Amino acid sequence: MCYSVSQAMENRALITGASAGIGWELATVFAQNRFNLVLVARNEMRLNKLAEELRAAHKIEVSVLPQDLSRPGAASEIFRRLDGTPVSLLVNNAGFGSYGPFAQSSLDSQSEMMQVNIMSLVQLTHLFIQPMLARHSGRVMNVASTAAFQPGPLMNVYYASKAFVYSFSYALADELAGTGVTVTALCPGMTPTEFQERAHVHMGGLWPMTSPRAVAEAGYRGLMKGKRVVIPGVMNQVGAFFAKRSPGQLTNAIVRRIHQP
Repeated sequence: MCYSVSQAMENRALITGASAGIGWELATVFAQNRFNLVLVARNEMRLNKLAEELRAAHKIEVSVLPQDLSRPGAASEIFRRLDGTPVSLLVNNAGFGSYGPFAQSSLDSQSEMMQVNIMSLVQLTHLFIQPMLARHSGRVMNVASTAAFQPGPLMNVYYASKAFVYSFSYALADELAGTGVTVTALCPGMTPTEFQERAHVHMGGLWPMTSPRAVAEAGYRGLMKGKRVVIPGVMNQVGAFFAKRSPGQLTNAIVRRIHQP
């Protein structure tokens, strides 16, 4: 599906975590809408493959910036390498999770998760909203999750990181109201991507999944409308509504049941 936009061709979207899953589909949706792209992820081979496909199909400019966002200096390096190239949309999509008891998990792995899911997202947002504010124009989309709305036993750091992204994005959107810069929190539910394999997590069969393309399309629509929160899928919207209003003991039990093998 393609959506018309009034923006000129020089508009440019920077998308992190673009080498797979939701990030790949977001890049495709933005390309369909005639945005030039800057694609960021660790896997340079995949980024180059996607870039070639999008250039050929949509006749747009696509730059590839391989970068490991678990490295503390990565956000500043991305900003430096763009050397003032205007970015009209920033999409902080990169993130990962891990499954298992916290006390038995690797502290290094948990720290890397917080660096990618929280610190790099905050740093990129801070760096790129400065020129957006100077232009009185820009959009930021931070990919959170419906995990943001309840605790997640056995994935507690991941769930907590997404709660941070949601809270940070919503508050920042309020701060920037009237500046010409909008902030959107995209909160997908269960989505079949490589996330599950990397996290070693069982997603269960108790809840319907939303395809990465459907998530990307919903995120794009909401971003362009300036929405503060986008939750793709009616069932996910219902689930988020009740999760925020239910006792923690109940939501804990439901999350644990969903992830049980």
